Amino acid sequence: MLRAILHEIIGLFVDDGALALALVLWCGAVGATHRVAPAVSMPVLGAALLAGCAAILLGNIRRHASRRG
Repeated sequence: MLRAILHEIIGLFVDDGALALALVLWCGAVGATHRVAPAVSMPVLGAALLAGCAAILLGNIRRHASRRG
C-alpha cells in the first residue's frame, strides 16, 4: 500500500512534463517580477511563489485523479 502511494506521488512529478513546465514558468515569472519591480518585497514574492507552486501542484493532482476515475 505504501509502495503504491509513493509510486503515485513520484509519478506526479516524473511522468508529467506539464507539471514541470508550469513550475519552471511560474518560478521564472516570479523571478522576472523581482527584476522588473524591485520594490516588491521578498516576503510578498516568496508568498506568491509558494501559493503559485501549491496551486499548480493541486491542479495537477486534480487532473491526475480525474483521469484515474
